[in-house]
Amino acid sequence: METPVRTTHHAEAAAAFLRDEENVDWHNETLWFVRSKRDKAAATLPEWEDLREQASRIKNHTLSRLDEYLLDLEKNAQQNGITVHWAADADEHNRIILDIMRQHNATQVVKSKSMLTEECHLNPYLIKHGIDVVDTDLGERIVQLRNEPPSHIVLPAIHLKKQHIGDLFHQHLGTDAGATDPQYLTEAARVHLRQKFLLADVAITGVNFAVAETGGFVVCTNEGNADLGAHLAKVHIACMGIEKVIPKGEHLGVFLRLLARSATGQATTTYSSHFRRPAPGQTMHLVLVDNGRTRQLASPDFRNSLKCIRCGACMNTCPVYRRSGGHSYHTAIAGPIGSILAPNIDMKQYADLPFASTLCGSCTNVCPVKIDIHQQLYKWRQVLGEAGAVEPAKKVGMTGMDFLFSRPGLYRFAGRAGRRLMKFFPALANNGSLNPWAIHRDMPKPPAQSFRDWYAEQEKK
Repeated sequence: METPVRTTHHAEAAAAFLRDEENVDWHNETLWFVRSKRDKAAATLPEWEDLREQASRIKNHTLSRLDEYLLDLEKNAQQNGITVHWAADADEHNRIILDIMRQHNATQVVKSKSMLTEECHLNPYLIKHGIDVVDTDLGERIVQLRNEPPSHIVLPAIHLKKQHIGDLFHQHLGTDAGATDPQYLTEAARVHLRQKFLLADVAITGVNFAVAETGGFVVCTNEGNADLGAHLAKVHIACMGIEKVIPKGEHLGVFLRLLARSATGQATTTYSSHFRRPAPGQTMHLVLVDNGRTRQLASPDFRNSLKCIRCGACMNTCPVYRRSGGHSYHTAIAGPIGSILAPNIDMKQYADLPFASTLCGSCTNVCPVKIDIHQQLYKWRQVLGEAGAVEPAKKVGMTGMDFLFSRPGLYRFAGRAGRRLMKFFPALANNGSLNPWAIHRDMPKPPAQSFRDWYAEQEKK
C-alpha cells in the first residue's frame, strides 16, 4: 500500500488513495460496519434522542458561559493541587509542555491519544528538542512507526489492513515475517510498549471532559494506556481544548452514554478514568488551549461546531470520507467536522475541505450533540467564496453554473445539447479527462426528453 501523498488539496490526495481500489472498498465497508454498530447501539436506548437533545442543550448552555466555567475549572483544579496553564495557540501549548519537561529534566514521554496534540503538532516539536515521544494507543503507535498522522480521530489506523501492520511490526518490533494474527501482533506491541511505560519521565493524555464543578477531568480509552502512563510517571500533563469543559459531574452520565455508542457501537468505553488530583509524589498539569476556538465561538454560523465530543460518527457515515481516506483532508481532524474546524484555523490552507462533501446530511443525523454539520459546510462555502479563498477553477465553474441556472431558456437549450452529445458521442461523455465524474463511473444512457418536457406533456393531457 502506498504511503499517503502529502498535499494541500483534498481531491489530489483522494485520487492517490483511490488507486488501491481493493483497499478503498475495504475502508468503505469497514467504516459503514462501525456506523451500523452505532445504529444498533442507539436502538437499545429508547431515550436516545432525548439524550442527544439534552447533550446539545448542555453544550449550548456551556458555550454561552464558557468564560465562567473555565474560571471555575481553573479555581477548583488548583485547589485540588493541579497546576493550570493557558495557551492561546498551538505554539504556546507546545512551549508550555517543553518547559514542564525541562523543569523535571525529562527526556522520555509516553502519550495517549490526544487529537489536540495532533492539532498542535506536538510530537515533531518535542522530538526536534531532543524529547523521545512514544504514542501508546496501539493505532497511534502504528501510524507513528509509519511516520504518518492518524487518519481517524477514534480509529487512527483504520486505513491499514493486518497485512500492512504485520510487515510494519516485522520491520520495527522483530515479529515473524508474514505474521498477521491480530493477537500475536497485539502481544508484540504490548511487550514493546510496556518498556516505554516503565522508562517514561512524563505521561501526556488528552481530556474528553473536564468538570468545572469539581476541577477534575475524564479520559476515555479502550486500552488502559492512559491509566498506565499517568499512574507510572511522576508527571502527568493533560491537554484539552477549552470547549471540553462541562458544568457539573452529573452531566457526565449524558455524554458517556452517547460517546462510545456513537464512536464504536459500545455501551461505554472500556476505561472512563477520572482524574481529580495528583497522587502522592506526583505532579499534575492541565493545559487549556484556545487555538482559534474563541474565534469560532464568536461566529454565530460556526460556534455550534464547538459542541463536538470527538466521537467520529460523522466520519463513519460520510460517503466522501469513507472513499477518500482520512489523510486526504490534510488536517488533524478529518471528515465533515474537521472540514468545519480547519478553515477557522487557516482559511486559505483549508479552503478545499468544505467542498469535500455531498451535503447529504447524514453527518448531522448521527451527531450525538446535534451539530448542524452539513449546513455549516454549506455556509463555509459561501464564506470562502466571498473571501476570495476558492481556487480559480472552482470559482469560474460556480460562476458559470450560476449564470446557466438563473436562465431557464439557456438551461433547457444546454440540456438538449448535452443529451444529443451523450447520444451521438458517448466516448466524450465517458472520457475521464474531460468529465471527472466518469473516472469511476459510466455515464447513464441519456433520456429521450427532460423531466420538464415530460411534465409539460402530461399537463397538456
